[in-house]
Amino acid sequence: MFSQRTPASLAANRLTVALADRRKLGLPLIDLTVTNPTHCGIEYPNDEILSALADRRSLTYEPEPCGRREVREAIAAHHARQGAVLNPDRLLLTASTSEAYSWVFKLLCSPGDEVLAPRPSYPLFDALGALESIEVRTYPLLPALDWAIDREALEAQLTPRTRVLLVVNPNHPAGAYVHLEDWIYLTELAARRRLAIISDEVFFDYRLQEPGAPCSALSLESGTLVLTLSGLSKIAALPQMKLGWIHVGGPSELAKEARARLEWIADAFLPVSAPVQFAAPVWLRLAPEIQESVLARCRAGLTVWGALRGPVAARPVGGGWTVLLEGPATISGEELVLRLLDREGILAQPGYFYDLNQEGFLAISLLVEVETVRSAAPVLAEFWNQSSDFPSNNRWSV
Repeated sequence: MFSQRTPASLAANRLTVALADRRKLGLPLIDLTVTNPTHCGIEYPNDEILSALADRRSLTYEPEPCGRREVREAIAAHHARQGAVLNPDRLLLTASTSEAYSWVFKLLCSPGDEVLAPRPSYPLFDALGALESIEVRTYPLLPALDWAIDREALEAQLTPRTRVLLVVNPNHPAGAYVHLEDWIYLTELAARRRLAIISDEVFFDYRLQEPGAPCSALSLESGTLVLTLSGLSKIAALPQMKLGWIHVGGPSELAKEARARLEWIADAFLPVSAPVQFAAPVWLRLAPEIQESVLARCRAGLTVWGALRGPVAARPVGGGWTVLLEGPATISGEELVLRLLDREGILAQPGYFYDLNQEGFLAISLLVEVETVRSAAPVLAEFWNQSSDFPSNNRWSV
């Protein structure tokens, strides 16, 4: 009865089940995975955020498929503060970055076509691809080379049905910005193979290390179509105020046709609410202030994790809200996080959640309150260091 676009099974994974059981029992929990900034004690200019929703123009319905021009101008102004000069006419508004993916997949792919996405990266891509009846294949990033692209492996994944090369800049969860040399390589490869590029830059503003300016698709020339995605969820740390956008870049004639086709798609959905559109210019003006609060939290947490010494250590992070910890690969990531939750009440995410196929990685949110990090970090590290001594016949064995 049901479409193959949805999973064959909706059963929860073992960690989700174990977490639910712990919560039912009322046992203590230290959650190192929380990435919702509205639940992390981040300071917001609450009155200004709320007052922006009181615009009386929201009482009138005036549908505009690409979104109101003044909103697109405000978005262009925000990116200009980051050094990118954008034409507002090349921007389209969506209800979220996830919806933006849906639209660009519709634009670029027919059922059965393929997208190449980086590994590691968001676990969401497979679901978004399945919902559009396309296949998401992956190309590896190299942890030993600051997560540079494995070019030979990428090209080995190309098939006649490949339509898109996808980059996440900075990568999530690795936190590495795309290298300029890799960007040049990707654009030249895409132009040669008549492929489009999707550049997900939702975390771009959250630079945690000062040396060197990262490169953005919004500031670089390309001989192929480049669709850059972002949104309020990360830029202003307002995931509840649903607004994303797509910037159409690349050669002018190709970009012109892509924008026209995206406008046709947008006209079929008209998803962005009037109150959010009228409020968005205010929220974008507030974004630098909110970002400072988020960056302060992330940098403080990164300092604690970066102080770990020994077998467990934090990988370098260029930007974003996550740090990868690397430690002994003596047991599987699944077994490690299950034991950590059961014995210490600490919740972390194993690397395989992000398609890291090497053992020995945990993903930790940098939005966690610093006092919590200070208490949890040494416990986690000591527990992981002792993982080689764990008996193999306990109830968490796999």
